[in-house]
Amino acid sequence: MLGFNEPEFLAQTASAVALRPHIEALADRLADDGLDALLLVGAGGTYAQMWPYEHLARRLSGLDVRAAIAAELVVSGDRALSSGGRTAAVFTSVSGTTDDSIRAIEYCKAAGAHTVGFTGQADSPVARLVDEAFLTEPKTWPFDVQMLYLMGRLLERRGEFAGYGKLADELAGIPQVLLEVARQAEPMAAAFAEAHKETDYYFLVGGGNLWGFTYLYSMCILEEMQWLRTTRVHSAEFFHGSLELLEPDTSVLVFQGEDETRPLTDRAEAFAKRISRDVTVFDTRDYPLEGVSPEFRGLLAPLVLDTVMGRVSKHLERVRGHSLELRRYYRVMDY
Repeated sequence: MLGFNEPEFLAQTASAVALRPHIEALADRLADDGLDALLLVGAGGTYAQMWPYEHLARRLSGLDVRAAIAAELVVSGDRALSSGGRTAAVFTSVSGTTDDSIRAIEYCKAAGAHTVGFTGQADSPVARLVDEAFLTEPKTWPFDVQMLYLMGRLLERRGEFAGYGKLADELAGIPQVLLEVARQAEPMAAAFAEAHKETDYYFLVGGGNLWGFTYLYSMCILEEMQWLRTTRVHSAEFFHGSLELLEPDTSVLVFQGEDETRPLTDRAEAFAKRISRDVTVFDTRDYPLEGVSPEFRGLLAPLVLDTVMGRVSKHLERVRGHSLELRRYYRVMDY
């Protein structure tokens, strides 16, 4: 596979899986201490990656769980930090050096929140600043395994997720499962990139617990890493504005998962295909996920799609001759 280090991928994913007992112990302590609110704090991609877990809590739990943009949290505050209740704030960072997140950690700690960090850099500011740091192999991404352990265990303790233990057991096999996803996606990714090497504008649609990934792939990959113009819209909002941008040659990317919002994305896909001749559907249902129970496939959709689109990204990098590491402004200029 192009630009794919299989041993590194397996080691990184396994290092996230290995955190299960430690994350569960944290969740148990938080539950025993009477956790009232959980803030899931990030910046850019790490903010978007929190949305599936806010979405999960909103569907299943009475716990106050909210995703927050790190920079906005610092200037706007949050009632969970001033209510006198027990609040925890969770941060994720691949590098452990994101300035906005560092400031937000300091802000949350000053407000009395218990701070938790997931990162692959033990000596980073994020790891040093949080009350508890959970470390993986360097450059491990994404953080869905860790977040599934944390949210699943918290909800289980509240009597709101009876299947968590089964899910957590099945996650032990996720490194090999995702490796097979990457292998299966490789030919499709290469063909897509070849067909779209000249495409300079993409229209992305996703919903449910894939809306965060839709936002992330649009902003953090296509825009930041490839300097391509995009429009992104939630499938539930598709018919309220952005659809007017569709034309016969618009390249539409549909991210389809397996949760209860699937019919909303189906509806958007069907309409897009009436207008555009270039609609590509990336559907997690196309991947077997051996060893994963049907009831958990929807929860794993962000992790699966991240693996699929990782292959697409590497092939876009190849056909466009534009490195995924190249930046003009981000961490290049002061702002």
